[in-house]
Amino acid sequence: MFSPSSPPSGLLGKVFQYIDLHQNEFVQILKEWVAVESDSVQPVPRLRQELFRMMALAMDKLRGLGASVDSVDAGFQQLPDGQTLPVPPIILAELGSDPKKPTVCFYGHLDVQPARQEDGWLTDPYTLTEVDGKLYGRGATDNKGPVLAWINAVSTFRALGEDLPVNVKFIIEGMEEAGSVALEEMVGREKDRFFSNVDYVVISDNLWISGGKPALTYGTRGNSYFRVEVKCRDQDFHSGTFGGILHEPMADLVALLGSLVDSSGHILIPGIYDQVAPLTEEERKMYEAIDLDLEEYRNSSHVKKFLFDTKEEILMHLWRYPSLSIHGIEGAFDEPGAKTVIPGRVIGKFSIRLVPHMNTSVVEKQVKQHLEYIFSKRKSSNQMTVSMTLGLQPWMANTKDKQYLAATRAVRTVFGTEPDMTRDGSTIPIARIFQDIIQKSVMMLPLGAVDDGEHAQNEKINRWNYIEGSKLFAAFFLEMAKLHL
Repeated sequence: MFSPSSPPSGLLGKVFQYIDLHQNEFVQILKEWVAVESDSVQPVPRLRQELFRMMALAMDKLRGLGASVDSVDAGFQQLPDGQTLPVPPIILAELGSDPKKPTVCFYGHLDVQPARQEDGWLTDPYTLTEVDGKLYGRGATDNKGPVLAWINAVSTFRALGEDLPVNVKFIIEGMEEAGSVALEEMVGREKDRFFSNVDYVVISDNLWISGGKPALTYGTRGNSYFRVEVKCRDQDFHSGTFGGILHEPMADLVALLGSLVDSSGHILIPGIYDQVAPLTEEERKMYEAIDLDLEEYRNSSHVKKFLFDTKEEILMHLWRYPSLSIHGIEGAFDEPGAKTVIPGRVIGKFSIRLVPHMNTSVVEKQVKQHLEYIFSKRKSSNQMTVSMTLGLQPWMANTKDKQYLAATRAVRTVFGTEPDMTRDGSTIPIARIFQDIIQKSVMMLPLGAVDDGEHAQNEKINRWNYIEGSKLFAAFFLEMAKLHL
């Protein structure tokens, strides 16, 4: 854990002292929010009611700070079975409109992934439980803790009777885990209204790369998700009756999937690396500076061996090179026991994580051409169709933007160290949406440690991260104000 060599003086000293003295209250509020089962993934009316209750709690909290709060109706979600469920409102809130101050907009979400204690949780996932300084509960780190840390920072200035150093806006949704239903459309509608005077956007919805050293994130990979279907007929076959006289769909599909990537992780689709941005010397040095203990990282991942042996190679292949992952096969027999069936129709699912300057439409064309070529070589009488079901572009920020400088200074003040400058191997669409639509600087400022286990059993946020993160946001406000002069 890092900490400053000496506590700050003046206003920042008072802010830090207040946050320390009131940390149990801040943990209690997090406990109340975690207790709401705001699961957006399972399309169940009871859980939708919980989501609406969660958004109402947040609106009450923001109004209590003196913010003007608008609840934007997000309509209904049409489900594959024909039923419709209401989508929780998107919260737009603002505090302060001083034209002399910068306006910083914070994005967060209050919905969570499903969680049941019988799936391997050591405690009730909806009862925030503290063990050895770790606060366990669904949504603790993804994303209720970071949303509250931002609110804690704002409320501290209010409690001390101090002016906020910046104008603050909030955009908070309740459907991020289910694909951010209606969010992009709403951002487009509000571009020239709510977002018209926003200078900077901050997202805190990812993690540090280590357990104790803070990070700033300046890029994420995109994602192209594919399904490849091979069909002989709609019903399955008995292998004793038809085995040996058919082109079997599963054999075709396995050959197709096996042609995508080799054992070293290299993607075999021709041309796929052509658009990847070249590695610069400046970028290479950024990887060298990152604090990552490879042995600890491997052990915490419970993996015997990675594909690469050095920190730099691992980070580059996680962040700045594309990867291809095979996710599953639909239509195949996957139950316990032995069933001598030949599936009549199977669907393989895989995705490619994209990096600058790859383009989803180009990747889609390359994938289809490759699979059609491999399939033609098999001379199969089956039908093959390939479709891209998701195409999300990668996101990159300019680390020389003022808010990255302000955040670096804030990290230095709170933690007494330089932040790791990281990218994220996953896809966070909202960063690209903000960048493309409102065309303002976007920064990802994570609070959680690498072992927080978002989406997994026993998700947690460390008390230290939550409280020091609240201080980080407060220090960031003050640094942004200085740089805006």
